Amino acid sequence: MTTRRLLASVLAGVLAAGTVALVIQTPPATAERRGHEPVVIGHRGASAHRPEHTLLSYETAIALGADYIEPDLVSTKDHVLVARHENEISGTTDVAAHPEFADRRTTKTVDGRPVTGWFTEDFTLAELKTLRAKERVPDLRPGNTAFDGLAEIPTFEEVVQLALRAGVGVYPETKHPTYFDSIGLSLEEPLLEVLDRYRVRKAYIQSFETANLRELSGRTKLPLIQLITFGGAPYDWVAAGGTRTYDDMVTPDGLREVARYADGIGVDTRRVVPQDAAGRTLPPTTLVADAHRRGLDVHVWTVRNENSQLPTDYRMGDPASPVYPRATGNVTGWLAKLLDLGVDGAFCDDPGTGRAVIAQRSR
Repeated sequence: MTTRRLLASVLAGVLAAGTVALVIQTPPATAERRGHEPVVIGHRGASAHRPEHTLLSYETAIALGADYIEPDLVSTKDHVLVARHENEISGTTDVAAHPEFADRRTTKTVDGRPVTGWFTEDFTLAELKTLRAKERVPDLRPGNTAFDGLAEIPTFEEVVQLALRAGVGVYPETKHPTYFDSIGLSLEEPLLEVLDRYRVRKAYIQSFETANLRELSGRTKLPLIQLITFGGAPYDWVAAGGTRTYDDMVTPDGLREVARYADGIGVDTRRVVPQDAAGRTLPPTTLVADAHRRGLDVHVWTVRNENSQLPTDYRMGDPASPVYPRATGNVTGWLAKLLDLGVDGAFCDDPGTGRAVIAQRSR
């Protein structure tokens, strides 16, 4: 049992002894008051500045001050882990422009949904290396399209090598683990093999599913993060015919269960600060304090610069302007609010913003 999981057990006992009122009356336990500085996680690298999940993006995140760089991991046909947000790659590479791969376009069911396109598991690593990355959301980030065609799809090993050279951590996410298990390309074994071979000590491992994290908890001492969306349920629960959802996971009993196998939660910011139908922020929930009482860190996702990606009351400029959706809003104020509520880290599309806000707080 890790120190954090032991602490979670002790704190749960204290909670049961009747100290709830005292804990609720205290101010939010910010990361600084909990004895550590909040961490800045370069979301898919520095995806506000470079096409996501490329070495260009990870290098930029490091230059901007990220503590961790985040590769989402999927598998190739020859069972090599590569960094892509999804295993379907038509939106993030130039695969559609390669006539030699035209016959690879297909429709598959991934996590219960039909998806059409080209999939990493149908390509060898050598074949994927002939493709080039492109910006996934060019309408939102037209400046990033200047880098289209310049970067390969990196392997997880290449991302780890870069992180070790730069002295930053890695924060890998296993994507669709139930699906990859079903086609004989389990993600956890090659993930641990790379981390162990390079003796990586500064890392978190994250997943939206639960069974793989439970498995990993008995195989690694690296901290594990249970990802939690604003709606829906872990797909492994769905596949098993369960009826529980992520809402059940953020209850006191749910958090106590998470603390048995994980060291923290990675949550949609709306789990911490809900929004009304117009996108305006509502009073914060007690999730951060509830998680802390069970020894769990809380990392939030995703802090983005653009108005369209911020709560309505943190947007800036003229809504009638055609550039308003992609113009920078009050992202520093939004992140400062989240940190004031006690979160221990944030996934940032622009890690430089995250680093600046934390530096300002430490003055």
